[in-house]
Amino acid sequence: MVEPSGRKHPIHQPAYERFNTAIMVFVTVCTKDRKAVLANAEMHRVLRESWQRAERWLVGRYVIMPDHIHLFCTPVVSVPESLQSWMGFWKATATRQWPHRGDLPIWQRHFWDTQLRRGESYSAKWDYVGANPVRAGLVCNSEDWPYQGEMNVLRW
Repeated sequence: MVEPSGRKHPIHQPAYERFNTAIMVFVTVCTKDRKAVLANAEMHRVLRESWQRAERWLVGRYVIMPDHIHLFCTPVVSVPESLQSWMGFWKATATRQWPHRGDLPIWQRHFWDTQLRRGESYSAKWDYVGANPVRAGLVCNSEDWPYQGEMNVLRW
């Protein structure tokens, strides 16, 4: 699908500090052809381990849906490694650990990212993202979805 501007994939702006505010980025990444292979305990473990190995950015809150992931992240250093490099690293790490080789390839090449502008954006976005499993009819209460969590507390 081509967007009105003629782009076929998102533009990734470099993350940068704004007025002494922490850098926090909201990311959505989908599986190739929207394959529903992510929402299970095995994949949850593989993804968490991959994020831990990808040390240049810290993952805060996240929700793993059957065919996509929403997560919030922040760089470890003030001049961060590019988000594209970090994403490539953890996606490759997860792919190497993937127990079901028939699912390959796993990831869509591109992803969507938005740098948050205000502290309250994190809470507002999390409220929306955390409700995804309910909107999808997977659980009645978002707290009951087992494939979500918080790896690091991200502060503004």
